[in-house]
Amino acid sequence: MSHWLMMVVGLVVLTIGADVLVRGASRLALLAGISPLVVGLTIVAFGTSAPELAVSVGAELSGKADIALGNVVGSNIFNVLVILGISALVAPLVVNWQLIRLDVPLMIYASVLVWLFGRDGILSLWEGSFFVLLIVGYTAFLIMQSRRETAEEQQKMAEEAGALPPRSSREWLINPVLIAVGLAMLVFGANWLVDGATAFARSLGVSELIIGLTIVAAGTSLPELATSVVAAIKGERDIAVGNIVGSNIFNIFCVLGVTTVLAGGDVPVSATLMAVDVPVMIGVALSCMPVFVCGYIITRWNGLVWLALYGLYLAGMILHSQGSPAADWVAMFAVEVAVPFVMLLMVFALVRSFNQAKT
Repeated sequence: MSHWLMMVVGLVVLTIGADVLVRGASRLALLAGISPLVVGLTIVAFGTSAPELAVSVGAELSGKADIALGNVVGSNIFNVLVILGISALVAPLVVNWQLIRLDVPLMIYASVLVWLFGRDGILSLWEGSFFVLLIVGYTAFLIMQSRRETAEEQQKMAEEAGALPPRSSREWLINPVLIAVGLAMLVFGANWLVDGATAFARSLGVSELIIGLTIVAAGTSLPELATSVVAAIKGERDIAVGNIVGSNIFNIFCVLGVTTVLAGGDVPVSATLMAVDVPVMIGVALSCMPVFVCGYIITRWNGLVWLALYGLYLAGMILHSQGSPAADWVAMFAVEVAVPFVMLLMVFALVRSFNQAKT
């Protein structure tokens, strides 16, 4: 099987496996009497991040730490700049106040923790365990919060999650099978994707870190892309935003935490990742706050700017990997022109939003 074919097959199997896993787990949870809201906020959110978890764990256990970490960091960057960007172009996105009050600050905190923990060049066992404790605490908070939701809101969440109530007792047998099949597809798909991406990188002389930050990261973000774009098209625009923020939190706390714990700690962190990509991930997370606060809407203009920034980031990464002198020009343009310009636009929009709120 060629490298490209192995990567494509791996991506397809990962995507289908995640969907099968989510459907089986959601229906089984409902059959057991678990709140549809809890199912949506936990099982479905985990399901869209399941490809990242499968790939990162598989890559780390295979000794490919750059792919494992690059997948998480690259996915978080891709989720905001590309998926939210495309979704906003489809239709302006509504931002729920809870995201601004809790989830976006938590996403920023998680991104900063990656930088703090990775400064010594490794992720230790206790740091990975701390991430896992944080995702457990976050999930517990969501469960407690769900108890205050109305029956109407819970039914809406059930429909959005595709988790309709089971109709027969045969679901007790069918859904565990779906879960097992979904997990198996995730494992096989992750192995094929990692092996194909690694072989492809070696054949082109491109580093595994670049492949993890780009092809693997984009591929494992397909569930988030499908969910957010479809939600935007169907008018469920708050879901499109919440899906991305929640997935980014899960990617760091759950994917990175579980990967580090299963590897027994001492996971090496690339100096390039710490110098460039982790700061970019933090900057992308920070950019969400002023955008979200401005009228609680992500406009098409915001989406276009995010997509342009990702194009600039991607161009700089590719040129740098090829040793091109143009990489320095791209970096200088990004630091001295693009980023200050975008920050100025965000500050202007933020001030205008506060002035409108006063009037």
